[in-house]
Amino acid sequence: MKGTNLGEFEELVLLIVVAKPEEAYSVAIAKELERITGRKVVHSVVHASLSRLLKKGLVDSKMGAATAERGGRRKRMYTISADGRKALEMAKSHRDVLWAMINQQTANA
Repeated sequence: MKGTNLGEFEELVLLIVVAKPEEAYSVAIAKELERITGRKVVHSVVHASLSRLLKKGLVDSKMGAATAERGGRRKRMYTISADGRKALEMAKSHRDVLWAMINQQTANA
């Protein structure tokens, strides 16, 4: 999976795509990131991250149905791809190994 390493922000975006599939569009993702992290999240940064994830093949997208709340406009919805799930699993595995090393170090201190 060359070129599929995730940055922190990309990982968070991808996790939200998986955790909240019914709200996996850029505006909702930005709001959820703000709620979870307490950081101000600019919509355009989420959109850029989703574009990178698309280019890497880690997400797929399709246009959703038009809604009255959006003035008849459609929103682009995102889903995780098989490679995206592998990238998330690899990132979690790496973090788990590192946290285990830290916990072992702490236990031996």
